[in-house]
Amino acid sequence: MTGKDEPVRRRLLSEATRLFAERGFEGTSVQEIVAAAGVTKGAMYHYFDSKDDLLHEIYARVLRMQMERLTQIADEPRPVRERLRDAAADVVETSTANLDDSKIFFRSMHLLAPETQKSVRAERRRYHERFRDLVTEGQREGVFREDIQAEIVVDFFFGSVHHLGSWYHTDGPLSGGEVGRQFAELLLTSLKP
Repeated sequence: MTGKDEPVRRRLLSEATRLFAERGFEGTSVQEIVAAAGVTKGAMYHYFDSKDDLLHEIYARVLRMQMERLTQIADEPRPVRERLRDAAADVVETSTANLDDSKIFFRSMHLLAPETQKSVRAERRRYHERFRDLVTEGQREGVFREDIQAEIVVDFFFGSVHHLGSWYHTDGPLSGGEVGRQFAELLLTSLKP
């Protein structure tokens, strides 16, 4: 993809995100998206195979960014407790910074084609597994309690993260960073031996 193509692609994603947030995935047509982005349907289909593909990319771009950040944090040569704290805070902060993307996706994922749903679940599972590896590392080192399975820790934590869209507001009393730090502290406290 050339640099000059990217603004069109970004514009399509931006307008699709806005319209899906306002009207819902089902309530938004391809024609409305291309009209809002100021492009033709042909231009949209040059970048995306379908409206499903747009929805998938809205979520996937956030997940890719989060995976890159998690990998960077997890690979740092620091104590596992610090890395898990930073990873937990980061996923909350980046989720709140991209709240529309996450809300749209979790509201609409069930509408995607089965193969796309399968792909998304696999992407999210890779993220959760990398996060779980930090918990497991800490359990092996005796830093975290071992009587709770790492998989349960991850499911519990991400159950809360995935519900941020139902209660968090950017104009609320806490910033995404503050919520992230509190989530991270709750996680680490629950893992103390």
